Parts: sequence; structure tokens; C-alpha cells
Amino acid sequence: MSTESNLTGRELERRARVILPGGWAVEQQLPIATLLGSCVAVAFYDPHLRMAGMNHFMLPHFDRVADRAEEDALLAGDYSMEALLNGMLARGAKKARLFAKAFGGGAVVSSLDRSPIGERNVQFAREWLAREGIPLRASDFLGPWSRKVVVDPASGDVFCRRGASSLAVARRIESAERAYAEELAQRGRKSDIELF
Repeated sequence: MSTESNLTGRELERRARVILPGGWAVEQQLPIATLLGSCVAVAFYDPHLRMAGMNHFMLPHFDRVADRAEEDALLAGDYSMEALLNGMLARGAKKARLFAKAFGGGAVVSSLDRSPIGERNVQFAREWLAREGIPLRASDFLGPWSRKVVVDPASGDVFCRRGASSLAVARRIESAERAYAEELAQRGRKSDIELF
């Protein structure tokens, strides 16, 4: 098991396992990091095991359509939250010991401003945690910022650095989100099997 971490947020960031949209990770050794725009990341912590998990989702809900691959479901909060919780439980965490910290929902991409996706992601995260009885101990939501988030599994601390809402940052996030969306659109249908 990890020992108490004396590392700064930047040192943790350099050592971190990075997750992308649709990703999640559970760790007891490595920090976990992600970069957020309108997306939301929720970090869980089990203090008894000194184990942390974090996800990164783009939309509140997964809409099943004929040409959308099932693995794309993790881009949605409803699937991503369940995957993260199940990943923690599979490694020995107890739901009664978990607490959460959550981040994101920023309005940094101008082309997405017409749809309050960040606000919907935040509302979904709050409602899901309340419904599951997992306390939200800290959050940094909304605003015109991007966020770099790093969770330390040794302590449960989460470092959140807001990025300036510069045009360059907004373009980088917008480009990454567009590229990922285009990749998903080009994957096409992978199987004739329908999961239910």
C-alpha cells in the first residue's frame, strides 16, 4: 500500500496515470490525472484501503443509437459512474466508506456554449452521488475555466488547477473534443449484437 504522499500537485501530475474522455482508473500507487473543459471528473476515495478512482465523462446520459459502439457508453456519466463504482468495489472498496470530489463543467469551448452541457454534466454528477448516498466532500464546478485535476491515492487529496480561459486553451480543448467526437463517428457499427 501507498504511504502518505509528501509530493506537490505538480510532482503528482508528472507521475500520474492520465485518463481521457470516457476513461476511468482505480489506483493505490499512481496518481490519476485528467484535463477538463465542459466534461466532469468524479474522484472516489476509500480511506481504509487508501485507494482512489477517477472518471472523465462528456455527457450525462448515453443515447443508444444503431451505429454507436457500446464502448462509447463510457463517455456518458450514467455508464461512467457505474463503471468507476464497480471498479472500486471489485478492488475491495466498501460503498459506505467512499466519498467523492468532483470537478469540471466549464464553459470554455465557444461552439458548445449554446448548449449548457457543462451545467447538465454537473447536475447529473450531483444527482447521481446523492441518489447513491456517496457524500460529495469537495467540488469545483462551472465557470469559464479549463481544469487540470490530479488525485493522490495516498491521501485522497485532489489538486485542481484552473486554466486561464485564453483562446489558445479553448482551441486546444475544442480540438481534442472534436477529434474524439469525429473518431467516434468514424468507428461506425462494430457489431450486430444489441446489449440490453
